[in-house]
Amino acid sequence: MSQVLDLANIYLENARKTLDPNIALVLCHDTEVSLSHVKRAAKNIEDKVMRDGIATVYIGLGDLLDKQGHRDEAQAFYKKSEKWRYARQERLFYFRSGRKDRASNLCNAIE
Repeated sequence: MSQVLDLANIYLENARKTLDPNIALVLCHDTEVSLSHVKRAAKNIEDKVMRDGIATVYIGLGDLLDKQGHRDEAQAFYKKSEKWRYARQERLFYFRSGRKDRASNLCNAIE
């Protein structure tokens, strides 16, 4: 799973480096596709590093798209980032307080 997150970061880094805005958009799409594979697996684990990595990639996508003038798309990625960070914190709270059913439901709500 960490290899797929690494791949998403490589796509994102190449999107940042390219001078062609069309290629950058294709690489952003590839980044998002890679994240979709990581997200499915990350819903079932308590790996803070992995969840933070997903959130960080979403922030990077948002920053890149914002610089290219795609404000709506950038905002959507910023919201996804917040969702991953917040859901992880909330899930941990419920898990520690003995409400494992609520913690499990949060995994299903993240997309």
